[in-house]
Amino acid sequence: MTGPARRVAAALGAAVLAAGCTGDPTVESRPVTTAPATTTPPASTAAAPAPSEGFTLIAGGDVLIHPALTTQAEADGGGTRDYAPLLAGIKPAIESADVALCHLETPLADKAGPFRGYPRFSGPPEIATALATTGFDTCSTASNHTLDQGPTGVTNTLKALDAAKITHTGSARSAAEAAKPLIRDVKGTKVGFVSYTFGLNTGTSRPPGAPWTANLLATTEVIAEAKAARAAGAEVVVASIHWGIEGKHEATTDQQRTAKALLTNPAIDLIIGHHAHVVQPIEKIGEKWVTYGLGNMIARHEEPKGDTEEGVLARFHFTKSPTGWTTDRAEYLPILTDLGPPLRLRDLTTDTTVNQARKTQALTRTDQTIQSRGATSAGLTRP
Repeated sequence: MTGPARRVAAALGAAVLAAGCTGDPTVESRPVTTAPATTTPPASTAAAPAPSEGFTLIAGGDVLIHPALTTQAEADGGGTRDYAPLLAGIKPAIESADVALCHLETPLADKAGPFRGYPRFSGPPEIATALATTGFDTCSTASNHTLDQGPTGVTNTLKALDAAKITHTGSARSAAEAAKPLIRDVKGTKVGFVSYTFGLNTGTSRPPGAPWTANLLATTEVIAEAKAARAAGAEVVVASIHWGIEGKHEATTDQQRTAKALLTNPAIDLIIGHHAHVVQPIEKIGEKWVTYGLGNMIARHEEPKGDTEEGVLARFHFTKSPTGWTTDRAEYLPILTDLGPPLRLRDLTTDTTVNQARKTQALTRTDQTIQSRGATSAGLTRP
């Protein structure tokens, strides 16, 4: 039986040995708060939706735990590791959404470590706690770094996310866990999540007979898992895809081809892209959106390049129409890792402390990239 067939069979109760998603099948959504008002053109003029008008999803880029971030977390924690102050600048935006999706690119160790940076990452588990404190509900975990520390790294990562009460998909500890679709209850709507990566780092691979340790990208696999989530009750399905070329703002031909193949299938409603560590365009394909790359949400590269410190939060409001669920509002919020000291993540739509010249540079570059594939004319706005 093929991988896709196994996935569909899983949704019907058969045993599955293919890569899949993890976490509780249904988790209560958190209380709704009002999203910040829009102030800077191009801007959305729509008011925050009432509870009966659907739900809002917000997503962030790569969470890339370099050693410098841990050094800052130790300073902020007074001897313990506390990453929450690093992320506090985006907390209002994250908490304003009905469901918040992060991308944990690097595997985590237990509290004793060892902790490592590039090229084989191993991060402290306290980052999971900070993500939860910031307001994130669920994380994608399929990346080229997923198996940097082998199956033990996968186990430690998912254990840390479980402890923080963050659901997850993209890697799993067992076939049974992989076969269980990740579906969250978001304001009464069942939302499914899937996560896939284009590949793994050189020298790392999935253990023989254990494909569930990292979901490898193939359109047939993504669609099959999305269909399995639908069969399990999902009304909306979001696909997190790790793809593209590092450092390149343009979406590759392969990214564009894959996006069209996924979004023309009725099983998938939205693509959230990662991996390039710089911002890539957002595009509307038919009536659906793809964010090719949200850049880094938080990172501190050994050699910062300017654009590696810039990212965006993508925010989409879903509403139910007579023909099904659609997005009636799409927004992006530029963010910046302020190198300080201290290191801090800034929401450039609200922060007034960032150096004005640096802020203007980041906004100009981000706007040009995000809008380069016609997103503004298709309805995308920036608060």
